[in-house]
Amino acid sequence: MSEKGNGSPSLYFDYNATTPLDERVLQGMAPFFSPKFHNPSSSYRAAAATFHAVEEARRRVAALIGARAGEIVFTSGGTEADNLALFGTVRLRAGHGGHIVTSAIEHSAVLRAVQQLQTEGFSATFLSVDGGGRIDPDDLRRAIRPDTILISLMSANNEIGTIQPVPELARVARERRVPFHSDAVQAVGKVPLDVRDLGIDLLALSGHKIYGPKGSGALWVRGGVRLQPLLFGGGQERGLRSGTENVPAIVGLGLAAELASAEMNGEGPRLSGLRERLRRGILERIPGTAANGPEGRDALPNTLNISFRDADGGALLAYLDQRGFALSAGSACSAKSTKPSHVLTAIGLDEERARSSLRISLGRFSDEAGVDSLLEALVDSVAAVRGQPPSWR
Repeated sequence: MSEKGNGSPSLYFDYNATTPLDERVLQGMAPFFSPKFHNPSSSYRAAAATFHAVEEARRRVAALIGARAGEIVFTSGGTEADNLALFGTVRLRAGHGGHIVTSAIEHSAVLRAVQQLQTEGFSATFLSVDGGGRIDPDDLRRAIRPDTILISLMSANNEIGTIQPVPELARVARERRVPFHSDAVQAVGKVPLDVRDLGIDLLALSGHKIYGPKGSGALWVRGGVRLQPLLFGGGQERGLRSGTENVPAIVGLGLAAELASAEMNGEGPRLSGLRERLRRGILERIPGTAANGPEGRDALPNTLNISFRDADGGALLAYLDQRGFALSAGSACSAKSTKPSHVLTAIGLDEERARSSLRISLGRFSDEAGVDSLLEALVDSVAAVRGQPPSWR
């Protein structure tokens, strides 16, 4: 990374959008571009080494979430994993019903997949959340119908960091014998997850959120759960994801998973401390500010969402970008949307407050000096922006 500008580790605060590729991961991937370029499905000895590298990566990803290696299906990322879970379950079970339950604050990879299924004749219930972004298990219980064939609720929210009570929600699903999928892209590698303890059936994760390569991801499919594939061809990944494996990306995902397993217990408290340092500094030094979402153990250790009254979020981002700081107003996937964040409006924020909010997400290369620099930049930028007509009106 460069030494200045928003490519600098100390000035980068958008880890929930993507993470830099860890140098250790890059080094481990390099041989699989060349000379270890072989197709893992080929039968000669050189290809066998590539096949074993893929299977070792599968074992490492499984270990991160407490799964068995044979339950991991490699994909091109979290979006494909979510889509395989939703379309693969719903289309296969269409003869048993046509109703899906999800929430109002899901990532677009889930929301838009559900919306597509609605155009195909399926129906959906979008659960509301409380002011901290939490789903009430009783609301889920009331939403399940005799024709419900899938529940899809995220493990942790990408904008406000809310960690959902997934074990409680999954218990409700099991009572009614409805398959449960969770988009865990933001949770995996940040907080400990064990799929057996969660009690779910399907879990999606992504490599580029845990310092692995873009274009890598996986879907955990509990043994015995059946899906209809999205891709058809050579039958790779147990027939659930045909196509020659992206071996360098898969190897990188496996290495990133292993590093996350080894470093998570120390990294979580460190990031939580940095987040609280920044949160306190903002609330104490900048009047008219408010934190959005939960605090403490109910939130991801790295995520902070703050509203700055009478300050346009887009203008704030521009001021901060000029000073070299990289952060966002919400999900990177909806950064170009003209609408306010669906997550912030779902927790009860009016449009003005939602549009004055910024998401700050910390990561492996964040430190106290960078956090303190961001605080100073925020103090100056908010003072400069306040009073200007908001750009969205």
